[in-house]
Amino acid sequence: MALPRKRAGLVAYASSIRYRDVLLLQGSPLLGVAFSVRGMTIEHAVSVLIFALASVLLVAHVFTFNDWAGIGLDSNDPNKSGDVFAVRGISDHGVVLLSLGLLAASLLLLALLRVQTLLLGIAIAALSALYSHPTFNAKGTPVVSSFSHLIGGALHFLLGYSVFGAIDRRGVLMALFFALTFTAGHLNQEVRDHEGDRLNGIRTNAVAFGKTSAFVAGWLLFTLAYADLFFLAYTGILPTPLTVLPSVLYPVHVFWSVTTLRDGLNFATVSRFQNRYRMLYAVIGAALVATTPFVR
Repeated sequence: MALPRKRAGLVAYASSIRYRDVLLLQGSPLLGVAFSVRGMTIEHAVSVLIFALASVLLVAHVFTFNDWAGIGLDSNDPNKSGDVFAVRGISDHGVVLLSLGLLAASLLLLALLRVQTLLLGIAIAALSALYSHPTFNAKGTPVVSSFSHLIGGALHFLLGYSVFGAIDRRGVLMALFFALTFTAGHLNQEVRDHEGDRLNGIRTNAVAFGKTSAFVAGWLLFTLAYADLFFLAYTGILPTPLTVLPSVLYPVHVFWSVTTLRDGLNFATVSRFQNRYRMLYAVIGAALVATTPFVR
């Protein structure tokens, strides 16, 4: 007689959230806040804290919802099966309730801010559902999946930018940098996960068009992102000295791209490449923080 499965506790649910990924995606919305605020009052500080918590909860919802939608496929992927929520004793029903709870808490906090911020949060959640839910399956539709990330990357920056100001030309041009970077990064992730996705029949760009084509497409989008950053600094939308960043970092990015291609596009080499270019973007992020109106 089979024993009933023990229910997962709060620790198991908390451990199922991908904190590293959630925190990595906070850079864009928080920079959006920093570039929209004009002076820091106590009221502004409270708004920033509310927004930061809401943003963390919203992105945690995005990832947990994606994990729920893809549990069957992830369980068959040798690179992911050991870390799915099911191994922690959490049921499908339990993780979807967790995800919806995170979303509800996030939207309640965003409702304390501006209406446009709340609407952008709802748009991000809707885009996440279109991307992850099997009914829509944008995740497994080549090109469409990349457009989802392009839009999502822009929305995450504008979510923060909307907290203290209207969405204007400056905000859209800055959002484009994060949108291109986000989309390029996801193409690299598809290249990294190619074998598991092909095994599960997921038609990502890398599966449909080949690893090399997807990797090169990611490199082209990264190139456009560096070009956008240069344009922003050259035209004075960002401080002019920031033109040195793409001038110096882009050649390094290209060198690491070529090295990765020569070493072969597999899970290990692409993971190493991701860690490397994330260091470059950490430098860019630090430079942007140092030049925000909030710091000045």
